[in-house]
Parts: sequence; C-alpha cells; structure tokens
Amino acid sequence: MTRKLDGKVALITGSGRGIGRSIALKLASEGARIVVNDLDAEPAQQTVQTILDAGGQAVACIGSVAAPDFADRFIGTAVNQYKGIDIIVNNAGFTWDNVIQKMNDEQWYAILDCHLTAPFRILRAAQPVIRALSKAEQEAGREVFRKVVNISSIAGTAGNAGQANYSSAKAGIIGLTKALSKEWGRMKVNVNAVAFGLINTRLTEATADGQAKIDIEGRAIKVGVNPGLMKQMEATIPLGRAGTPAEAAGSVFLFCIPESDYISGQVLVCGGGFE
Repeated sequence: MTRKLDGKVALITGSGRGIGRSIALKLASEGARIVVNDLDAEPAQQTVQTILDAGGQAVACIGSVAAPDFADRFIGTAVNQYKGIDIIVNNAGFTWDNVIQKMNDEQWYAILDCHLTAPFRILRAAQPVIRALSKAEQEAGREVFRKVVNISSIAGTAGNAGQANYSSAKAGIIGLTKALSKEWGRMKVNVNAVAFGLINTRLTEATADGQAKIDIEGRAIKVGVNPGLMKQMEATIPLGRAGTPAEAAGSVFLFCIPESDYISGQVLVCGGGFE
C-alpha cells in the first residue's frame, strides 16, 4: 500500500519535542524523509532515532532557528542529505508573556525572531532550491506540488491578553503565508497555516505552584498553566478539552498530502471548535 508522502523530504523546526515531534513522526509514518530540528541535541536525536527504529529516514539539524546562519544550515542539510525539499513546517516556538507596559524589548524581539523572522529566513533560503527543482520539473512536463505549513495560533487570529509579542508574531506569520501563496503559486507550492488553540504540551501543562520553567538559550522562561485556569479554558472549548500533539499533527498533515494540492493561502484553526 502506497503511503501518501513516500519519497518526500520534510523539514520541521522544533521537532524534538511536543507538537513538532508528533508532526515529524506522523509525516515519517507516511513515508517522508525528515530533517529534525531542535534547540537541544538530545531531543532531536531521540526523534531521529524513533523514526529510524520504525524503518524511516531522518537526520538532525541542531540549533536555534533564530540564529542568523540557521536557515542556510537547515536547507543545506536537506539538500546535502536528501537532494531536495518537498515540505517545510515552521513549527518552532515558545511564549514569553507579559502585559505590554511590563514587556521589554528583549521579550518582544525574542518572540518575533523565533516565530516570524526565522520562518522568513528559512523560506528565503529555500526559494532558490525550490525554484530550480520546479523549473526542471516543468521542463520535463511534470507537475509536482510542494508544501509549506506555517504554524500560527488563535492568539494570532484573535489576540490574547498578556501576549502582545506572541499575538503579533502569529498574526504576522499569517500575512507571510498569504503573501507567499501568491508569490510561490507559479512554482506549484501550496503555502498554508494552521492556527492552534489549546494543545497539551510542556508549555501548557497544568502546574499547581506556577513555578515551572524551561531554559531557552540561557533564559529561564516560565511555562505551565494553573490547574484552575486550565479547567476554565477547557470549559470554553466546544469539544470540552485541550487537544493532543497527535491531533495537532493531524491538522498539519492535511496540508501536506496530495488532496490539498489546490488549497493555498488558507488558515486552518485546530482548536476543538474554539476560535
């Protein structure tokens, strides 16, 4: 039985953990060869090994997506290892919240750099590769569609108090998606976005003491949600609960398969009915 992504090359940022890992495993299970990325080597290599153990193909590209040289390394890894690019998922991200009067410039730029500037640089670096592949395919009389899936959020579609930086970045990625869907249509590239609602990850895990933190490039970033607040949030979701990383990955998968070849410039909300 042919899998939907056999032979495709998929690059996924932030795929060592959480939603990104689930995306990588889902696309790999459908035959894609994966370029895994994470800020830290250990989770990236764990994702790679899981794919290899299941009989798939994967390679890691470690590092911060916000680093100036990252985009070229990331695209270069795909080209050097697999000789092509078929799918790019701009997933890496974190939140660093505060109300606007208490938000400093570092908080603002760190989030915009990760969620908006990094995808811009990755797609800019990918364009010459995709253009050359597309030109060769057109000259050979072949129609091959490629996929870009940018990850947004309902914070980007509707805003969220305490997240001026994150909401702005996630709204910006929708603008980038719509612009590139028009620029890249001639190269047979579908460019779409998925806006996640509440998904259970280490960033949203219920924490009673509110002291949970993760390290992001030397910054201690507070994560987690008070259990009481989590219950209130889930009560506003028509399906009655937060989503799982696997469910989030499923929404991205929809934009990667041949059935979506005539869909571009769209934003799919994966939020259990909450918008």
